[in-house]
Amino acid sequence: MHTAKWSDIEGKTVTDPGAEGVTIRVLMGENVSAPTFTMRHFEIASGGRTPFHAHAWEHEVYVLSGKGKVRQKDGEREVGPGSFVYVPGAEEHNFENTGDSPFTFLCVIPSANPCLK
Repeated sequence: MHTAKWSDIEGKTVTDPGAEGVTIRVLMGENVSAPTFTMRHFEIASGGRTPFHAHAWEHEVYVLSGKGKVRQKDGEREVGPGSFVYVPGAEEHNFENTGDSPFTFLCVIPSANPCLK
């Protein structure tokens, strides 16, 4: 078993083209020898966004705080605390902070498939 606080994990700035104001923390994955899933904590600054991208694997997202939009090829949806999002594999998508405070969420992906750097 492993326990920790998200705030004890060093955040890394996402540097992929199209990313603005995004910090990622890998909460659980290789660091705790998790064989199946990786859980990440994202923080997007006001006006920031992840790049519009797609990958072969699914991921599940749970919004913790702030106000944002999830975009896909054919539209967008507003999300906030308590919202959850399922992104199927191969679906183009991005997350954008539309509020004045940080937009934070947890994102779970298969362990072998990191997508943002």
